[in-house]
Amino acid sequence: MGVPSDDAVVIQKGKVSGDPHVITVNCPDKTGLGCDICRIILEFGLYIAKGDISTDGRWCYIVLWVVPRSGSIIVRWSNLKNRLLSACPSCLVSFYLAQQPTCPPSSPVYLLKFFCLDRKGLLHDVTQVLCELELTIQRVKVTTTPDGRVLDLFFITDNMELLHTKQRQDETCEQLHAVLGELGISCELQLAGPEYEYNHGVSSLSPVVAEELFRSELSQKETRSQALSPDMTKLKKANVIIDNSLSPAHTLLQIHCVNHKGLLYDIMRTLKDCNMQIAYGRFSPNSRGYRDLDLFIQQKDGKKIVDPDKQSALCSRLKEEMLHPLRAIITDRGPDTELLVANPVELCGKGRPRVFYDVTLALKVLGICIFSAEIGRYSTADREWELYRFLLDEKCRFQLSNMVAREHIVDRVRRALMGW
Repeated sequence: MGVPSDDAVVIQKGKVSGDPHVITVNCPDKTGLGCDICRIILEFGLYIAKGDISTDGRWCYIVLWVVPRSGSIIVRWSNLKNRLLSACPSCLVSFYLAQQPTCPPSSPVYLLKFFCLDRKGLLHDVTQVLCELELTIQRVKVTTTPDGRVLDLFFITDNMELLHTKQRQDETCEQLHAVLGELGISCELQLAGPEYEYNHGVSSLSPVVAEELFRSELSQKETRSQALSPDMTKLKKANVIIDNSLSPAHTLLQIHCVNHKGLLYDIMRTLKDCNMQIAYGRFSPNSRGYRDLDLFIQQKDGKKIVDPDKQSALCSRLKEEMLHPLRAIITDRGPDTELLVANPVELCGKGRPRVFYDVTLALKVLGICIFSAEIGRYSTADREWELYRFLLDEKCRFQLSNMVAREHIVDRVRRALMGW
């Protein structure tokens, strides 16, 4: 089918340090392209300062101003360009073919297994190495033995599609040995077998825990934690207005909401899953913690959204995804304390990038060791979720049975995930 032209993606670096880099994408259009691009940018730890999107349904033109987030991993700009090119429809295929829903070929899954002595922050340090190597964690199973040793099973895919080569495998193990140092005992990397499917799901949740984790409305505790700062009473809000009077062919979505990491991705993901097509969009710069977004959209059949029920459903879904895109609670799992984090999976099967990285970083900063961890999928009545489970080590400066301490931990984790 051919590949996109190299000119389809252009990255213009900022003239001086601190200036945003400008990413321009100019290629055939497809439903959900904006979501795919925003997801890759989020995966590389970049923050979208502002953006413009324009398409005639056949060809699209996207301009995004991006900056690396403070404390983020080093951005390999050439690799970012290659990843963005891979998301663009081929310039050599017809418009008809470009519009057909396609499922990208799945990358082979590898099992990374290492055995080492435990220490605080170890899991995050390993996760950071994998992120820097552009290896995506699909599943993980981490277990701490009574003698203070850790057996980590990471099921990973390679965004560079090179993990089948000895050079790439050696590079991965060398980087891990470097971060583990004398704590490392063994490291193995091989194609995953039947054990990957065995670890696909998660152990069951009690109905009470599932209800608390997956409810649509924010609890009073979550609402309090969403204050912009401790000395402000104004809470985070999201307003969505639908207007059909300004365009004969498109519905205007006007969005005003609090800013968070991955905001544009969450909006684009929602529209993609709802089969909405964007004709034009403008993402305004951050203003006092809020962002404005104007989008001219159509339904998949090329018509405006005129049905009041469809309008109401879309507005409610967008508000939920902007205010509550990630879920986090602490609960009891037998005698242990468990942190649960969940995020919705796109209809194409992809979960949100860097969640495991952000959670392990927050726990490392708090000085909390992770006794065990696992990632799996969990299905509710209306969608599939990516579920992260962390059993927390009781030997930390927090009294984990204390409700105030638990709320503090959840708040720090949520703020790390949202970039606050």
